[in-house]
Amino acid sequence: MTPTPIGAYPEVAAGIRRALEEDIGQDDVTTRALVPEGQSGRAVILSRVSCVVAGLDVARAVFAAVDARLVCETLAADGQQVAPGAILLRLQGPLGAILTAERTALNYLQRLSGIATRTRRFVERVRPFKTRILDTRKTTPGLRRLEKYAVACGGGTNHRMGLYDMVLIKDNHRALLRQAGIATLAAAVETARRRAPGVPVEIEVENEAELADALNGKPDWVLLDNMTIDQLRHCVALCAGRCPLEASGGVTLENVSAIAATGVDAISIGGLTHSATAVDLSLELEPLE
Repeated sequence: MTPTPIGAYPEVAAGIRRALEEDIGQDDVTTRALVPEGQSGRAVILSRVSCVVAGLDVARAVFAAVDARLVCETLAADGQQVAPGAILLRLQGPLGAILTAERTALNYLQRLSGIATRTRRFVERVRPFKTRILDTRKTTPGLRRLEKYAVACGGGTNHRMGLYDMVLIKDNHRALLRQAGIATLAAAVETARRRAPGVPVEIEVENEAELADALNGKPDWVLLDNMTIDQLRHCVALCAGRCPLEASGGVTLENVSAIAATGVDAISIGGLTHSATAVDLSLELEPLE
């Protein structure tokens, strides 16, 4: 089965329409004033820097939404590392449509490629340990599917997409459960599994004693929150493979290798999405014939 192009997902297509409406409003007055109606042209989108590409299909969808007559040829692939000066996409067709769609297409490409590039840096740091790099729900509202897609392009692994596909018992949930008389973490896991049958259950712990408690409930995952390297190492030994362990909190490019070396199965990083810097891309018109 051919995978659905990311630009064809209904929420992505709707987001593209909203983004174009936000930018164009009633009219692209500059293009209408300066570009003769019916004039055709060619353009390329190129990278000014080394980066990992993500969002080419989204950019194509932007141009198609502005004018279906535009011909878009992709010269790179999402997930590909490209060098400065690499041409990512070539356009041909109505010149006014190219200029009208330019900024919206670049905004998507620059943002998503920035996330993919940042993710790849973390993935490369932990490659010797075969540790998975996970994203989080710390995404731009309305752009979650796209930003998680960009993480995957960078070699990362998508964690839960939202609140609906995994139970994750965190500190506030634990406080509420204690007030309800559910005193142990094992009981919290068992309660969640009983009330949400068939849904994976993960629980957050802050030390080795809490991990020992939680493991009695047989969770699908345990999140080791803001632990030191020594604590992580001890937790890995204590768990002894009974369930996958995810480390989280305070992860940087400088310490991610040391965290991976403790033996955890995965490391989640909110900064993959909330702190990614857009990469420098440019649309350049080719000379008119």
